[in-house]
Amino acid sequence: MSVLFGPTVQQGYVVPDLQAAMRHWIERGIGPFFFEELRGYTGLYQNEETQFDLDAAFAYSGDQQIEVIQPLGSATSIYSRFLEQNPLGGLQHLAFWVDDIEETLARLDRMGKQYVVAQRYGDRHAYLDSVDVPGIMIQLMAHNEINDELFRVIQKGGEGWDGVKSPIRKIDWSTGRPIAPAP
Repeated sequence: MSVLFGPTVQQGYVVPDLQAAMRHWIERGIGPFFFEELRGYTGLYQNEETQFDLDAAFAYSGDQQIEVIQPLGSATSIYSRFLEQNPLGGLQHLAFWVDDIEETLARLDRMGKQYVVAQRYGDRHAYLDSVDVPGIMIQLMAHNEINDELFRVIQKGGEGWDGVKSPIRKIDWSTGRPIAPAP
């Protein structure tokens, strides 16, 4: 557990090939993976508005979520920059739940911890890196109805998985809420 952020809830890997990454984890008995295609995803990269495409997939191993992300296209993001520096991919971030991203950033500042916000999605997600000791980023994920529901859908979808049936499933967002497809 991090004394700054609490328990790690997700390991985030940025990869050059999402399908290969999912197969890697599935071969190790972790799955099923729930994937989504994010097109025209908007946010702030180094305080500049950005829009990019990516594919992401999620699975659970116990209470730890594994996320694999493949950036697509030529837009710059923390994900594309990571692959430029690590062409084979790897662990890019550790994620933590927070109630309020701004309050968490203010608390870090009060503690004298120097972090830079490298990428942000409004009040939902912020990716931080240490100024003094850069490396694996910290993702702050705000508890909100959609984020919490998405995590529950993915975790519940993997309960009782036999390691074989429907190892890769697409998340259905047609209702505006995450729906796990039937196995």
